[in-house]
Amino acid sequence: MRHLLRKLGFYVVALWAALTVNFAIPRMMPGDPVEIMLSKMGQKGPVTAETRRAIEALLGADSSRPLWSQYADYLTGLARGDLGVSLVFFPAPVTSIIGQTLPWTIGLIGLATVISFLTGVGLGTLAGWKRGSWTDNLIPVTTMFQSVPYFWLALILLFVFGSIWPVFPLNGGYDVYGVTPGWNGPFLGSVLYYGTLPALTIIISSIGGWMLGMRNMMVSTLSEDYMLTAEAKGLKPGRIMRRYAARNAILPSISGFAISLGFVVAGSIVTEAVFSYPGIGSALLQAVGGNDYALMQGIFLIITLSVLGANLLVDLLYSVIDPRTRTTS
Repeated sequence: MRHLLRKLGFYVVALWAALTVNFAIPRMMPGDPVEIMLSKMGQKGPVTAETRRAIEALLGADSSRPLWSQYADYLTGLARGDLGVSLVFFPAPVTSIIGQTLPWTIGLIGLATVISFLTGVGLGTLAGWKRGSWTDNLIPVTTMFQSVPYFWLALILLFVFGSIWPVFPLNGGYDVYGVTPGWNGPFLGSVLYYGTLPALTIIISSIGGWMLGMRNMMVSTLSEDYMLTAEAKGLKPGRIMRRYAARNAILPSISGFAISLGFVVAGSIVTEAVFSYPGIGSALLQAVGGNDYALMQGIFLIITLSVLGANLLVDLLYSVIDPRTRTTS
């Protein structure tokens, strides 16, 4: 329990530090969202001083107030679940924009990351267990795809499967003209169809790293003394591979997987930009282009929570997989 409380205390402090940085960075960036909003309004007529003060209060960028007061309002708003109003999607609240875009990102990139991890670790286990087999010979091919820049691989797949051989659509998240959004078969099928090519790009570009890492750890684990002891006991090869070799060899891969899950939101930017996918990465690009502080802070907050949550989960999972990491103090 003391070990768990220490872990939780560390992550609470890390969260507070991340929130503070999240508050400071957008205000240090060049550009003023209030001026951008007022310039848009000024095209339709004169803007009064009262209107300016109202816009500053609405966007949480009142320069007349001290920074500590803005920081206190920022933390108070977070406690209430109020992330402010988006400038780019004005007058929609930030929580609404995140709520609409985040499921698309988690569904596409999160699921593709899980599939690539499970497939890569499984093939890497077989490659390390049976060196010189066909699975072992796959590693140079998969690592070659990993060395190709992601956006270049995405463009190649778009050209091949979207233009030369038009199997998949070039952009979008679903057929906006043919289906109605909701929990119905046609819509879900359209989402899977439109998301196949982006997900395939992620899997192809990342599976090689999981395979290579797991294969090398399997080779190293097979030389340990406890592996010889397990074989001397007469245990079945399948049980030795799963319970003794793979269970110990997978520990570094789990750490990498936790980091990958944490950066699912951050890693969605390139994917959604290439495929024009309606996820949170596209919203972040628009927020940066429009100096939308509130929306940037909201998305950065989601990235922070996902990274911290993934690392906390892997810390707890480590103690289950490897009892040696548990402390008795």
